[in-house]
Amino acid sequence: MCPIWRLLVLLSLLSVPSALHKQPWRGLVEAHMDRPALARIIAQGLMKHNAEGRIQNLRLMDSLNASGQMAPGMVGRLINGMNLQQQQESSANITNIQLDYSGIRMSFHKEWFSANISLEFDIDLRLSFNNKIIKTRASMNLVVEFWLEKDEFGRRHLVIGNCSVEPSSIHTTVLTEDISPKMKHFLHNLRENLAKVIPHLVESQVCPLISEILRQLDVKLLKSLMEQAADHKFNQL
Repeated sequence: MCPIWRLLVLLSLLSVPSALHKQPWRGLVEAHMDRPALARIIAQGLMKHNAEGRIQNLRLMDSLNASGQMAPGMVGRLINGMNLQQQQESSANITNIQLDYSGIRMSFHKEWFSANISLEFDIDLRLSFNNKIIKTRASMNLVVEFWLEKDEFGRRHLVIGNCSVEPSSIHTTVLTEDISPKMKHFLHNLRENLAKVIPHLVESQVCPLISEILRQLDVKLLKSLMEQAADHKFNQL
């Protein structure tokens, strides 16, 4: 673990175990003082590694084209009717990303934990033949599971399980109101296709970051954080 990251973790622990009234990490966005330390460490790590910037840089249009998701119905006729230059001039950009750092929800059972992270962002789609920007809002929850497991010698080690976007949490809403009738079928297909492509793109950026954040924690430290979260939950009952 790098010295700076170790120092940040230790400073966070000093603020939580015996006195939840003390100040949380400096620089943490709107952190609640009663939040589990582990949730705050995940949030701080995602900010440190610029998770929002990574999502914003996703090449969404390339992914839609490469996966063949732009083919059905009106979408296929619109895209396939363009020449190569027109297709290259079309774009799908991710903007206004809001990753809910202060709202990470933790669930646990003994030495098993899960973190639920909410995020939403806009998608600005511009097709070259009409040069109009169609704005769509996407929201979803990403859940990662992890636990401590003993080896044959009784030593605990961290196991990171499933990390994925919950299918039922994916919602897309077209924000642009002035839509021509012939474009409505296109937008219907677009929303369906975005729901198929976006989760995998988000997972490809956020899941490795969470894995790296957790693996940088010492196992004894991680167990201590789990115990603190359990005590915190018990005190709220």
